[in-house]
Amino acid sequence: MSYLLEGSPVFASHDSHRALSSAALIDLAREVIKRKRLFRFAASGKSMAPFIKDGDVITLAPLGQNPASVGKVVAFLCPGTETLTVHRVIDEIRSGFLIKGDNTPGTSDGIIPRNAVLGTVVQIERDGSSIHWGLGPERRLIALLSKYDVLTALTRTLRKWKALFSAKTQA
Repeated sequence: MSYLLEGSPVFASHDSHRALSSAALIDLAREVIKRKRLFRFAASGKSMAPFIKDGDVITLAPLGQNPASVGKVVAFLCPGTETLTVHRVIDEIRSGFLIKGDNTPGTSDGIIPRNAVLGTVVQIERDGSSIHWGLGPERRLIALLSKYDVLTALTRTLRKWKALFSAKTQA
């Protein structure tokens, strides 16, 4: 059974969908993670493109099984708004993590306290296939490029090249 959240992430499985409020999804995620279980839901938004796209199903693991560190993609509750967000750790300091979306130039989420992080993303599924790019050893390079705002410009350039190459091969 899946839980569809209007305008936000979705708790996901392979069968049906059920609508949840944001607060209900967060409560469910906390409870599942607290029990040291994996939590799956569909991502919403474009802040992590191209590595996580709108509608991709992501799997969170509890921190004890897969600790947060530079380059890892984590789910956390934004201090103040308590919204569930999935972004990449771009730096680690004693008080927490500097976190930023891969597709958010110039904007980080700031320092997120360690206790606000629910879990780390260990799997991404897109159209029924596992996506590994962005979660392996390359994640540290992606974090570095994101930290210095190179990643968004680089992906934009690659998309233009891809479109140009596709147009030339179709002609």
